[in-house]
Amino acid sequence: MFIASGDVVPSFKGFTLIMPAVSVGNVGQLAADLLISTLNMPRVGYFHTDCLIPMVGNNPYATSTEDAAQLSTSAEVYSHSDLKLAVLQIRTPIIQTKVRSFRKLMVSWIKSSGFLRSVLLSSSHAYQRDDQQLHGTSLRYLLTPSLQKEESQRVEELGWREMERISAFPGISDSEQRLYIPGGGVTKALYTDCCTEDLPMAVVLIFCSEGDNIPDAFALINHLNDWLHLLEKPTQGSVQWRVPPSWRLLFGSGIPPLLF
Repeated sequence: MFIASGDVVPSFKGFTLIMPAVSVGNVGQLAADLLISTLNMPRVGYFHTDCLIPMVGNNPYATSTEDAAQLSTSAEVYSHSDLKLAVLQIRTPIIQTKVRSFRKLMVSWIKSSGFLRSVLLSSSHAYQRDDQQLHGTSLRYLLTPSLQKEESQRVEELGWREMERISAFPGISDSEQRLYIPGGGVTKALYTDCCTEDLPMAVVLIFCSEGDNIPDAFALINHLNDWLHLLEKPTQGSVQWRVPPSWRLLFGSGIPPLLF
């Protein structure tokens, strides 16, 4: 359940919720890091749940030694009231036997909080793309029916590509098409849940491979910014996203000099 950091429970009525899926390359989580760090979003709450692997650590967005001592947990909510924006950052995988419970928790919280729309940042294995997915951009989107009514024209104007449905029986029959997001974690199931519950949700994802996924995170968050205009884009160049200090240890600490 959601627990507020302060004495007053924040209101998310009319807000846009952005959250990552724990997926290949952790691209959605890295993109959420960039958004929270750049907008300097304060933490307004966290989730107390047995659906995620427990975790605790220092403040990943610390800008001073005083901030660094603040503890962070596996699922925390950050808010920007002026932009009417909330970001749920998920830092650990979902426990395999608790995936259904986690989806129910998310759908229930989204409904009860009154979010205007939700955006799920995700990724999918590049090596498992269908032939038709090999052409053009590696970025894709999905909209639930309730959000499609409002945003379909906008994404068409942006030239976005919808996630293709592929044959359920490749090489045998193309009559039955299915949505397939390998490496996307909970993406497909949560999207389907939101379709069933008539919730306005968008999935924004990128095809990628495991490795240094920082460029993928920048590509994903810039793609999202083209739609939501969270930060003003300069006439020349791209948005200057602020990398959080925790990324210094993204690949572990340096090689100890005593080894040589």
